[in-house]
Amino acid sequence: MGDLRARSRKDRAVKKIAPRFPYPRRRLVRAVLQRLAHVAFAVLTDLQITGQENFPKGSALLVVANHFSFIDPVAMVRVAPWPLEFVGGFQTPNAPASVTWIPKVWGYYPVFRGTGSRYALRAAEAVLAQDGVLGIFPEAGSWATVLRPPRPGAAFLAVRTGAPILPMGFDGLPDVFPRLRKGRRARVTIRIGQPFGPFHATGRGRARRQQLEAIGHEIMRRIAELIPPERRGHYSDDPAIRAAAQGTEIYPWADAPEG
Repeated sequence: MGDLRARSRKDRAVKKIAPRFPYPRRRLVRAVLQRLAHVAFAVLTDLQITGQENFPKGSALLVVANHFSFIDPVAMVRVAPWPLEFVGGFQTPNAPASVTWIPKVWGYYPVFRGTGSRYALRAAEAVLAQDGVLGIFPEAGSWATVLRPPRPGAAFLAVRTGAPILPMGFDGLPDVFPRLRKGRRARVTIRIGQPFGPFHATGRGRARRQQLEAIGHEIMRRIAELIPPERRGHYSDDPAIRAAAQGTEIYPWADAPEG
């Protein structure tokens, strides 16, 4: 009974702030950008998409994927059949200046790494409370090309909202621009897995953190199933690949503190 009351209070609180974070938004701009993403992938890559039959309908959804390239959000937009909202890093230090306008025009809720980023979390909850679809990259950055342990955001939102999770696996995106410079198209694969969840966590403090950590690892294992074995990093069955991935989880940049 206590859990039901707490959830009811949380639902009322989230619905109260939902008008501040409408979903969907920027419909015309995003429709144009999504069409451009379709054209860009058709012209610049040899694209293969599998698993589109796994797209669910009619409910809140967390969409997660590996994050090996600054192009990853564009790939998610390319394949998604619904309006996508994103939470993501305030800085994109490894993206060329020529493309940094894209996330600004699309619009997203910024996360200032190393802080609670309460604004982004409130926005994410509000989007999901409106049966919206939220894209998030659990690794929180694209500085390596093997899977790394997740930051807590995706697991926190999954538990907090009860939204199911749809995993995607991207392969070949880091090769797009290097191959274009040689006059060739990169082979890019997008695999869509089956939805899973919802997740729940109980208790407080350390016990709850451990549950969230376990959920985060489960999310990453589902993503790992959708990418080549040599890219699975910390989630590989091969001890040599896991050993080679040690240290890739260290965040190499510093974001501004939350304002």
